[in-house]
Amino acid sequence: MTYALASALQQAVFQHLSVDAGVVAAVGTDLFDAMPTGALPQIYAVLGSEEVLDRSDQSGVGARHRFTVSVFTSSAGFILAKDAAGAISDALVDAPLVLTRGRLVGLWFERATAQRLKDGGRSITLLFAARVEDS
Repeated sequence: MTYALASALQQAVFQHLSVDAGVVAAVGTDLFDAMPTGALPQIYAVLGSEEVLDRSDQSGVGARHRFTVSVFTSSAGFILAKDAAGAISDALVDAPLVLTRGRLVGLWFERATAQRLKDGGRSITLLFAARVEDS
């Protein structure tokens, strides 16, 4: 097993989402790899937690990365968040990501959780799984 592809995968996901027309239409440039500070945009997305499992076999070293992308909005309803989450899901599922190290075997949507926040806003957390192999 190797965790060495985690950075390359995160960079590829971030870059892909940053230039995807649907994602840009939904959240603009408000895509972050850490929670923003200060005045928050009305809607934004954040790359989140990650869990990595060994998926090495006789053919080589590999891993399964399960990672989240969350959408947050100050809107009282879910529609903006759902539109943004849908755009992110459309952009990532089966995306042909090019990693700076290793290769992406596949990328899949696993589940989503929508929540009402205490401040009146909404959030949707998307869970994805990516299978990577080291080259």
